[in-house]
Amino acid sequence: MGLTIEYLRELNLLSICLRIILSLIIGGILGLERGRKNRPAGFRTYILVCLGSTIVMMTNQYVYQVFGASDPTRMGAQVISGIGFLGAGTIMVTGRQQIKGITTAAGMWSAACCGLAIGIGFYEGAIAGGIIVFLIMEFLEKMDGIIRRHSNIMDVYLEFDGKKMFSTFLSSARENGFDVSNIQISKNKHVKTGELSVVLTLESQTKRTQEEMLSVIGSVEGVSFIEKL
Repeated sequence: MGLTIEYLRELNLLSICLRIILSLIIGGILGLERGRKNRPAGFRTYILVCLGSTIVMMTNQYVYQVFGASDPTRMGAQVISGIGFLGAGTIMVTGRQQIKGITTAAGMWSAACCGLAIGIGFYEGAIAGGIIVFLIMEFLEKMDGIIRRHSNIMDVYLEFDGKKMFSTFLSSARENGFDVSNIQISKNKHVKTGELSVVLTLESQTKRTQEEMLSVIGSVEGVSFIEKL
């Protein structure tokens, strides 16, 4: 039988080897980008996610072809939902209520989707999707940072010298042209007794960069620490 794309979509020794190698390449490329940035899930994790998804999909195809039973997409659907538990483990909330790891979790989910596409023989979609996911994670981070820096809405974590200073802060923020919303008292074991830590949303009524917003708010009396979330 000639070597055609239809032949490679079937489950045979050549297609199995091709799919495994392709999953190693795509998973490795995506994981290398995350690992280079010292993210919670890196090179090996992404390879395992992509390879595991590929094996699951090939197994599903094997059961369908050999035994003539089972839905050929059933096991893949379980991977899509199950990968959420693994991705959730990479998302962390720091002591100052910063949420980190969401992009890594989304990347792992995308790597699993690429693995499923490889496993069923949809090579074109897997390669194109893998390239796009890599470009998004590698190059759009800078664009995301630019968009955030020029936004007049910002979530911040604040620590105050005392609980009474918070009411003073609210008055000063309004006087400086800020709208304050989504106020949440934050529990932080590092904050000393008598002090207060708060997470809130600031919206500047005038055009300011986020650095200028932080500078103005940080200079308000009673604010001992400020950090953008």
